[in-house]
Amino acid sequence: MRFSTRVRYGVQAMLTLAVRPQQVPLSVKEIAERDALPEHYLEQLITPLRRAGLVQSARGAQGGYLLARPAGEISLLEIVEALEGPIAVEGCDCPEDAPHALGYCLEHGVWRKLKQAIEEHLASRSLADLRDETLHAARQVAPAYEI
Repeated sequence: MRFSTRVRYGVQAMLTLAVRPQQVPLSVKEIAERDALPEHYLEQLITPLRRAGLVQSARGAQGGYLLARPAGEISLLEIVEALEGPIAVEGCDCPEDAPHALGYCLEHGVWRKLKQAIEEHLASRSLADLRDETLHAARQVAPAYEI
C-alpha cells in the first residue's frame, strides 16, 4: 500500500508543527522551507487539516499555524482521513451480497480485514509517537563528538 503525496506531505507538515518546543505558529512558507515541500501544494493541505480540527491558525504579524490539540491526541488515522477520506482497500468489485459459487466472496473477507488492520494501526499511533521516533532517530544519526 502506498499513501498519496497529499498524505505524506500532510503528515510531514503536522510533524514539523509537533516538533516545535513551544506552541509557536509557523507560516506555510516556513513549514515548506523546513521540509523542502512545495509551498503552493502545502497551502492546499492546510485547509482540510484545519477543517478537521487538527491545526488552527493564528493571525497577525507572527501568525501561522499550530496544532489544534496536543500531538498525543492526534492519531495518524485522523490526518490520513482529513486529507484523503476514509481508508479504501481495493478488492473484489462485486456487491457484498452477490451470489458466489461458495456462497461467500473470500476477497471481501481478506480486504475487510486488511482495511481494519490498517485503520487500527494508524488509530493507535499518535503524532507524538511519530515525533518521538523522529527525534530519537535524529539523535542516533547525529555524529557524537568527543575530545
